[in-house]
Amino acid sequence: MTTRSLAVACGAVLSSISLLSVPAFAAESSSPWVTAWATALQPIPQISNPPPLYRTPEVAGRTVRQIVYPTLSGEVVRLHISNAYGKSPLVIEDLRIARSATGASAAAQPGTEARVTFGGKAGVSVPAGGEIDSDPVHMQVSAGAPYAVSSYMGREQELAAWHRVSNQVNYVSSPGNHAGDASADAYRQRFTQFAWITGLQVEASSSATVAAIGDSITDGMRSSLNQNRRWPDALARRVGQSGDRSIGVVNLGISGNRLLSDSPCYGDALASRFGRDVLAQPGVKTVILLIGINDINFAAMPTRAGLDCDAPHTQVTADSLISGYKRVIAAAHARGVKIYGATLTPAALPPQREAIRTEINQWIRTGHAFDGVVDFDAALRDPADPTRLRRTFDSGDQIHPSDAGYTAMADAISLQAVVGAAKK
Repeated sequence: MTTRSLAVACGAVLSSISLLSVPAFAAESSSPWVTAWATALQPIPQISNPPPLYRTPEVAGRTVRQIVYPTLSGEVVRLHISNAYGKSPLVIEDLRIARSATGASAAAQPGTEARVTFGGKAGVSVPAGGEIDSDPVHMQVSAGAPYAVSSYMGREQELAAWHRVSNQVNYVSSPGNHAGDASADAYRQRFTQFAWITGLQVEASSSATVAAIGDSITDGMRSSLNQNRRWPDALARRVGQSGDRSIGVVNLGISGNRLLSDSPCYGDALASRFGRDVLAQPGVKTVILLIGINDINFAAMPTRAGLDCDAPHTQVTADSLISGYKRVIAAAHARGVKIYGATLTPAALPPQREAIRTEINQWIRTGHAFDGVVDFDAALRDPADPTRLRRTFDSGDQIHPSDAGYTAMADAISLQAVVGAAKK
C-alpha cells in the first residue's frame, strides 16, 4: 500500500470488505503510476428540498456505471476512490472496469470486464473523508477509448459529493448487482455527474501528466454532451496527434469554482483544493491554471433565499487575486511542478469588473510569476470588441465558449512549452 492508500487490518470486518484509514495527501515521487483520467469532487448541498440541479439519484443497493476516457495507454491500471465530504463510510461491494461499447450508452464490450479489488478483497469501505487506490488491475487500456467503471453500492449508500458538470451521461441500475453486466438493460436511469471514482492511473513510469484546473470554462460547460469537446480534451487530442504517447491530460475544473472563496455548491476555493486535486495526482508535472472570473463576478450576484450558490459574495481586487495566484504558484513550485497561467477570457463584463480582468491579464502576461503564459483571452476575443468573445467562439451566453471556442483554446497552447515542461 502507498501513502495515498493505507489499508488497516481488521479481523472483525466482513471478509469481502476491506476497511481503510484516511490516507495522507503526499504524492509518490518514485511511483510508477501516472494519472490518465481524473475529476475533482465538490460537496452536494445538504438541504431538505434542493432545487432540481442538486437532487441526487438513488444509489443504495444499486450499481452505478460511469464512463471515463483515459488519456494514456497502459497494461496495468488502478482506480482512485474518494469519500471526500462524506459523513459516513463509502461502501462499494463490487467494482468492475470494462471497455465501453460506445461511450454513449451503458453497454460494455463483452469479454473485456475485469474485477477491481482492494487488498485482495472484492469490496471496500472508505471512512468519511478518506480515499484509497485499488489494487493493480492487469488490463489493457488505450488512450482516448471509453471505459465503463461499475460500482455496486452498499445498501445504505447515499451521494454526499460529486463532480456536478460531467458533460458525460452516466447510469444507475435497477436494484441489485449489475457490475458484471455487459448489457445496458438494467441501467435505465441516467445522470450527468461523476461520483467516487476520481482517478484512473496507469503504470507508466516514463510518462507524465498535464493537469488543467479552473472553473466552468475548464470544466467544459456548454460543450457537446458525450463528445469530449472541452479544451483539455482538445489538448489531449493535439498531443496524441503530434505522435507523443507519453503525456496525459486531466481535467480538474469545477463549474462555478473560485480562486479565493468556497461555495456551498461549487466546491472549495481552488487555492485550498489545489494540493488534493492536483499535487496529489501521481505523475503530474505541469499545470495550466485558469481561474478568477467567478471571483470577479459573484460579488455582484443577487443574494438568494434558501440555497445561495454564489455566497459568500466576496468583493475582490486585482491585488487579492494576484496574492491567491502567488500562493498556488508557490505550492506548485514547492513540489517541482511547472505552472502556466492562463489569461481570463472575455465575459462581456461591466466596466468596473472588466477593469479587474484587464489588470489581472496584464499581470499574468508580464508579471513573470508563472513558468509561462497561455493567452486564452487573445485566442477568443472579438477583434472588434475585445471585451466579448468572438461570435463563432461563443456558446450563446457570452461567457462559455462553443465547441469551436474550446478547440481554439487548445490550439493556443504551445505543445513545445507545456508538453516539454512535463517531460523534464
